[in-house]
Amino acid sequence: MDMLRKALERGLTPANVASWASLEAMRVLGVGFGTLRLRLKARLLGVELGRGVTAHGPVGLLRWPGGRIRIGAGVHLISSWRRATAACLAWPVRLRVFGPWASIDIGEGSELSGTSITARSTAVRVGRGVLVAPNCVIVDSDFHAPWPPEARATEPGMERDAPVTIGDHAWLGMQCIVLKGVTIGEGAIVGAGSVVTRDIPPRTLAAGAPARVIRHLGPEAGAHA
Repeated sequence: MDMLRKALERGLTPANVASWASLEAMRVLGVGFGTLRLRLKARLLGVELGRGVTAHGPVGLLRWPGGRIRIGAGVHLISSWRRATAACLAWPVRLRVFGPWASIDIGEGSELSGTSITARSTAVRVGRGVLVAPNCVIVDSDFHAPWPPEARATEPGMERDAPVTIGDHAWLGMQCIVLKGVTIGEGAIVGAGSVVTRDIPPRTLAAGAPARVIRHLGPEAGAHA
């Protein structure tokens, strides 16, 4: 409402009214239809949804029998460019577990934008209040054995899979890739376009390919991160 008040101060023109009305319509209708579709799909496929989970746009859910996908209370799943604030989305949110022991767990109050998470045989855990910016990919596997090369197409190399953990209130920038076996600490920030191949300590800023710690975050440093 504060934004509407500021818009009105600039003049109650037909164009301003139409712009505000179209934005509100996209927000209300998009989240209403997206959330309804998500809840129906989750019930059909046995995906656990907490209270107040919302979706804007389609969400891809693929659960292998015996696998587990849990989306905590108050999670926001953004799959539409109309709702994304920072950038267009390359794809909808996609959550997939491949095996009966695999699991994905999204903590309460987190927000995912066009995020692809795949747990092939272990677990991907996203903490509470985590922000995942547009077009990030998180995986627990290489999906092919690295050696011998002639067998890569046929050898799954599942023994190399390793779980991924993202701590509470971490923030992943746009187009990050988080690879198997990684832990990102509580409150950490990962810069846009980074490839995370090793652990990121809590309350640090990391960036690059591969991502490396740039500095520690605190009340003063965090304001300039």
